[in-house]
Amino acid sequence: MRALADRLRDLPPSCGPVRLIAVDGHAGSGKSTFAGRLAAALDDAPVLHLDDIASHDELFGWTDRLLTQVIEPLSHGETAHYAPYDWHTRRFGPPLALPAAPVVLVEGVGAGRRALRPHLARLLWMELPHEESWTRGRSRDGEEQREFWAGWVRAEAAHFAEDPSRPYADLLVRQGQKGYEVLPGPVGTVGPDFDITLGDGPSAVC
Repeated sequence: MRALADRLRDLPPSCGPVRLIAVDGHAGSGKSTFAGRLAAALDDAPVLHLDDIASHDELFGWTDRLLTQVIEPLSHGETAHYAPYDWHTRRFGPPLALPAAPVVLVEGVGAGRRALRPHLARLLWMELPHEESWTRGRSRDGEEQREFWAGWVRAEAAHFAEDPSRPYADLLVRQGQKGYEVLPGPVGTVGPDFDITLGDGPSAVC
């Protein structure tokens, strides 16, 4: 993980002074866990979870809110403030601060959408087929979320059909038994393949 972190630190800024790194993939593919470990390797880089930006009414229609609340201030070197959504109360909460750190991670389904790609230093895609990802996600969330998942699957499939992320990924991330394998993505801009492994046991899904 340290090798990847070092590569990301060495990138030129992409959003004002910030190197904005997106971690995208299907729901249940392990984005949150991977982003958390990468953030730790980046000396606790800030992480924006798109679950805090999306809502029941806007599963994928949150682009303008993200651009206004997050991208615009970061592009000026200012601390961003966004109102996180509470999926239980169905309300947006008090604003949280997101500093214009040297590296900021944004993780979630749709993090690599076309409206955000001009602001990204790198786009990482969690390489796990959608059916396997969704099965993992359903298992994680349990029976009480069954109805939500039915609607989510349709919405996610429609989003990626209209605005795919994977074809524009700089890196593909595959989770293994002992860690992660990181390979060049379809964009192919980052050089030869390299492996990253972690020695703390199997990873949880996001």
